[in-house]
Amino acid sequence: MEKSRESSLWAMSRAAARTAKRVARRAVTVTTPFDELHPVRARSGADMHRTLTWLDLVGLGVGGMVGAGVFVTTGRASRLLAGPAVLLSYAIAGLSALLSAFSYTEFAVDLPVAGGAFSYLRVTFGEFAAFLCGANLVMEYVLSNAAVARSFTAYLGSAVGVLAAQKWRATISFLPNGFNQIDFIAAVVILSITILICFSTKESSVMNMVLTATHILFICFIIVMGFWKGDWRNFVEAEDPEKHRSGFFPYGVSGVFNGAAMVYLSYIGYDAVSTMAEEVRNPRRDIPIGVSGSVLLVTVFYCFMSASMSMLIPYDAIDADAPFSAAFRGKSDGWRWVSNVIGAGASFGILTSLVVAMLGQARYVCVIGRSGVIPGWFAVVHPKTSTPVNASVFLGLLTAAISLFTDLQILLNLVSIGTLFVFYMVANAVIYKRYVSITTTSPWPTLSFLLSFSLTSILFTLLWRYVPSGHPKAFILFANFVVAIAMVQTFVLLVPQAQKPQSWGVPAMPWVPFASIFLNLFLLGSLDGPSYVRFGVFSGVVVVFYVVYSAVNGGSSMGEEECFVQLDGGTKEKCLSNCIVDGGGDETSLKV
Repeated sequence: MEKSRESSLWAMSRAAARTAKRVARRAVTVTTPFDELHPVRARSGADMHRTLTWLDLVGLGVGGMVGAGVFVTTGRASRLLAGPAVLLSYAIAGLSALLSAFSYTEFAVDLPVAGGAFSYLRVTFGEFAAFLCGANLVMEYVLSNAAVARSFTAYLGSAVGVLAAQKWRATISFLPNGFNQIDFIAAVVILSITILICFSTKESSVMNMVLTATHILFICFIIVMGFWKGDWRNFVEAEDPEKHRSGFFPYGVSGVFNGAAMVYLSYIGYDAVSTMAEEVRNPRRDIPIGVSGSVLLVTVFYCFMSASMSMLIPYDAIDADAPFSAAFRGKSDGWRWVSNVIGAGASFGILTSLVVAMLGQARYVCVIGRSGVIPGWFAVVHPKTSTPVNASVFLGLLTAAISLFTDLQILLNLVSIGTLFVFYMVANAVIYKRYVSITTTSPWPTLSFLLSFSLTSILFTLLWRYVPSGHPKAFILFANFVVAIAMVQTFVLLVPQAQKPQSWGVPAMPWVPFASIFLNLFLLGSLDGPSYVRFGVFSGVVVVFYVVYSAVNGGSSMGEEECFVQLDGGTKEKCLSNCIVDGGGDETSLKV
C-alpha cells in the first residue's frame, strides 16, 4: 500500500515536471511564415477564397470604424473626459492608430493569413505571447460588438422617435444595476449578422459597401448640419457654468488624452481589415491601401463629426448614449426631424461596423484554433461557404448573450486597454522582425532596446499623470523625452537591420514603430485603475487556460500528430518533439 502511494506520487511529480518543461518550451516556440501559410492553414480543411480587392478593404475599414466609434464613444468622451476638445482626442487616437496600422500592414503583406496580431506575434515572440494578445483582442471584439449593438437600439429609437431605454428595454428588478436592462433588439441584430457572415465573405463585403456608402451620405449630412445650425460659442461655454467648467479644455490637457484612450475603440476596425488578408486577391497592393487609407479617411470624418457635435450643443448637455441625434431634440420644432435622420444614419453605420468586426473576430478565433491552443473545432472552414462557421456561430452566441444584459458603460470600460496592449505588442514585433534573424543574429540587443524604451515611455507616462504641474514637471518631462529620442538614435547606430521586407515596409523604420510604442503606452497610462484590474484578471484566466489546456492538449508548433521526418531509405518517422520548418524550397524540410 505504501509502495503504491509512493509510486503514485512519483508518477505525479514526473508528470508535473514534464508539463512544466513542455509549457516552457512551447511558450517561446515560434513558427515561420511558411508554417502559417501552408501546414497551419491546411488544418482548416477548405481554403478561404481570395475574392476581396483594395476597394473592399477600404469599405470594410471605413464601415468597421465609423459606425462603431463616433456614435458610441463620442458622447461619453466629450461629456465626462475631454469636453469640446474631444476632436483633439480623435486626432491623437487617429495618429496612434495610423502608426500601428503601418506595423500591421507590413506583417499582413508578408504574412497574408487570417490570424492578424496572433499570427504576427507567433512568428516573432512565440506562442504564449501570441495567445495572450489574441485572447485579449477577441475579448475586445466581443465586448465592443456588444456595446455597439446596444447603442444600435438607442439610435434606432431616435430614428422613430422612441426613447429606447424605456420602451424597448425590459427592466429585471432582481438583477444588479448595469445588468438589469434587457435589450432584445441588440441580441437579435447580433444573431442576424452572425447568420449573414456564415454564408459568404464577398456577399458580406457587398452588403457592407452598400451600407457604408449610405452611411457616408448621412455623415456628410451631420457635418453640414452641425456647422450650419451650430454655435461657435459652444466650443468655450458650458450650458451650466455654475456646475461645470467652461473653456475648450474643461478637463485640461490630461482630459484630452483620457478621451483619446476611450475613443481608441473607434479605430479597432482597421485591425479587422488585416484579418481579411487570407481572402485578398493581391495582398502586396491591396492591403497597404485598404488598411492605411481607411484609417486616414476615418480620422478626418471623426474630427469633423466631433467638431460638429460640439458646435451643436454645450458639452455638459450632451446625451452620452446618443449624442448626435439628441443634439437636435432641443432645437425648434422645425428641426427635430434632423434627430430622426441622424438616428437612421447611425443605425446604418452601426450595422456596418458589426459586420466587419464580427468577420474579424471569427477569423482570429479560427487561426487560434489552427495553432492547437484552443480546440481545433474552431478552425474548421466550411467547404461550401469558405467561411469559419464554427467560430462565427460560437462568438455570435456569446456576443448576443452579453449584449442582452450588460450596460453600455460597463462594456466601454472593459474595451480599450486590451486593444492598446495588443497594438503595443505588434509595434514591438515589427521592430524585432526587422532587426533579428533567428539563424544569424542575437535577439538580445534588440530586446534590450525595446525593453529600455518601454520603461522610459512608462516613466514619462507616470510623470505626466502624477507629478504636480509646474516648471519642474515640464523640465523632467522634456529631459525624459530627450532620453527616449537619444535611445532610438543609439539603436539605429548600433543595431543593423537583419532583413528588409520584399515589397512593403513601415516607413522611417524604426522611428514610426517606436513612436507607436510610446503613444500606446501613454494612452494606456490614461486609463483608470479598475480597467487594469479587469485586464489582469482576464489575462490571469488566459495564463491558467494555457498552462492547463493549451500546452498539454494542443499540438506543437507544427502539430505533433501531423509532423513526420524523412529517414534514410525513404521511411517516415513520427516527430515527437518540436519541428522547425525550412521553407526555402517547394518541398517542406523538417528538422528535429
